[in-house]
Amino acid sequence: MSLGLLGNKIGMTQIFDESGNIVPVTVIKVGPCVITQIKTVLENGYNAIQIGYGNVSNKSLTQPQLGHLQKSNIQPLKYLKEFRVNDPEKFEVGQIINVKSFTSGQFVDVTGKSSGKGFSGLIKRHHFSRGPMSHGSKNHRGPGSIGMGTTPGRVLPGKKMAGQLGNKNANIRKLKILQVNTDENILVIKGSVPGKPGNLLSIKPSN
Repeated sequence: MSLGLLGNKIGMTQIFDESGNIVPVTVIKVGPCVITQIKTVLENGYNAIQIGYGNVSNKSLTQPQLGHLQKSNIQPLKYLKEFRVNDPEKFEVGQIINVKSFTSGQFVDVTGKSSGKGFSGLIKRHHFSRGPMSHGSKNHRGPGSIGMGTTPGRVLPGKKMAGQLGNKNANIRKLKILQVNTDENILVIKGSVPGKPGNLLSIKPSN
């Protein structure tokens, strides 16, 4: 199954592999997710599977969201996400998808919101080098020149400047699954994934 799953980051730790090396790992609570809608080329113009994750009370959702789920007799879910597939006829609405669709040693792509770092300067945000700290220099951590004079007489679009850093969708590709725990719906993945513990993540098999 090339279908992805939604889950939450639990945090990072380290484990020892067979050779005794320390491996940094991220623990992720994944699913179980419910298939809430099947989209086909005939009806929607493309093939996709919509899955839902995270049970909530009716009060948390709007009427259109509730109606969409009640049409298929599915309990209220907090998050919905679509994954493109080639064979939508293999799936059915209401089907539960869990960690069993992943195997140990498989490579996955993990998408989530990166940790927000607020309004940051050039050195932190774009890795600029700083100016001299002594000999009368007044350019320490400043941006320096941001453009030419009379021509073009403006700052060109796309200029690297200080601003909001982080809190954007980040996708990390080809992370290896080291362990799959089907009882607790937990994946242990080598390396780090975007965001803080508790962050919503989308995990799908790498191409």
